[in-house]
Amino acid sequence: MAALFLREADVAKLLSMSAAIEAVETVFRKQALTEVANISRGRARTDAAMLHVMGAAAKTLGVMCSKVYATSRKNANFVVLLFDGKTGETLAVIEGDMLGRIRTGATAGVAAAHMARTDADTVGVFGSGRQARTQLEAMCAVRRITEAYVYSPKEDNRENFAAEMSVQLDVPVRAVHRPELAAEDKDIVVTATDSAEPVLMSEWVAEGTHLSVVGSNFIGKAEIDVELVRRCEPIVVDEKEQARVEAGDIVKAIEAGVVRWSDVHELGNVVVGRYPGRHEAADVTLFKSVGAALEDLAVAKAVYDSAIENGAGERLPF
Repeated sequence: MAALFLREADVAKLLSMSAAIEAVETVFRKQALTEVANISRGRARTDAAMLHVMGAAAKTLGVMCSKVYATSRKNANFVVLLFDGKTGETLAVIEGDMLGRIRTGATAGVAAAHMARTDADTVGVFGSGRQARTQLEAMCAVRRITEAYVYSPKEDNRENFAAEMSVQLDVPVRAVHRPELAAEDKDIVVTATDSAEPVLMSEWVAEGTHLSVVGSNFIGKAEIDVELVRRCEPIVVDEKEQARVEAGDIVKAIEAGVVRWSDVHELGNVVVGRYPGRHEAADVTLFKSVGAALEDLAVAKAVYDSAIENGAGERLPF
């Protein structure tokens, strides 16, 4: 059968955050059972642009996927290819920008469901871009959030974010003019920025906070300071092999001697209960996401299944 083509608008219509969270949690359970093979991101560049390639296969889900995207100073273009795990047939070609935003939010949502305090009801967000939006949406999906705060250096950006997300989530979202106000006394703090230097400092973070640090997958960048990483227990990543070469926040702390890789656990092992997501209510817990292809596989299959059920998408001539 010809492959299905799904546009950004199809993905937005077919894949809810709750469905994405369920799909991503399932694939992390399979990660813990060694039923998923993940290919870490590889990169190649020209003088003006960069190509990124990653992939995953899950034998018990019956699918494989490859994610390919190109970035430059001007734009970014994402494509996810979904294949049948038995025949190798191309099942779908999916425009991957919206899919990636939802999967990153959903992955952080799975982590928060297992790591944030059950009574967590306030969120602080650093960043006001597209990833920040799905991060906040995911936190509201897994906890009963009563209010949220956003800081971004540009006033217009944070004010627009607050207005739009208040309506979308039916939760009061307030823009704050100093970064510490998005962190102090918040139960969950999200960093979803493109900063190469820390935007969140340890002295702003209260005991009992859960941190979702998702903005960077380059080893030279860090959104949180080394002292904050030192305070965190447990420290969880989506995929440890990939984190070793992309999680700058953790790598800088390891180089400083304040934590070791043996202190870092994969999310799948937390999901199945091998490691606790939180020991005590006062713990500061850290989920550092670099974005692994197994997450793309989970949401690609979910949106493909939804498209088949709803008769959505376009058939391609191959």
